[in-house]
Amino acid sequence: MTLLTTPRTRIRHAGEADAAALWQFRMDNRAHLAPWEPLREERYYTQGHCAQTIFDWRESIRLDRGYPFLVFDPDEREVIATFNLANLVRGVFQACHLGYAVAQKWQGQGLMREALELGLAWALGPLGLHRVMANYMPRNERSGRLLERLGFQREGYAPRYLCIAGTWEDHVLTSLIHPKG
Repeated sequence: MTLLTTPRTRIRHAGEADAAALWQFRMDNRAHLAPWEPLREERYYTQGHCAQTIFDWRESIRLDRGYPFLVFDPDEREVIATFNLANLVRGVFQACHLGYAVAQKWQGQGLMREALELGLAWALGPLGLHRVMANYMPRNERSGRLLERLGFQREGYAPRYLCIAGTWEDHVLTSLIHPKG
């Protein structure tokens, strides 16, 4: 299991025992994250669904298709953020999509940037990726600023790209490319 640590976080893949912590993160941030996520069925907000999610995540890692991470406080009492290196493609592409979420009460403290700096270094280093793509809705200015600070470059604009909160939303397309590539 990959474990990354920063001065204020412990970042790792989820295990079965983390279902309750993931559920708490989802419950605590349901309204906060709703404008930036797909519509969710009620089942999404159950511990059973969180356990299934973790099982699916572990399978994704085993198959080298995606690498979801939970970001904990240093004592691992609480999930403060999540990020996922998803839709991983090997071969001549060596790329993935980045998705992330930070708990409302931890926003504005630089924790997401701190975690992503380390996670992206891992993706472009030991994981062997060449490109990490991240897309955001133009009205999500915080996300745009975070990606810019992390070194992502704007590559395009996609009208009606993803169905978020029940509406097809435009997205700004960005990527971070391995510095030696």
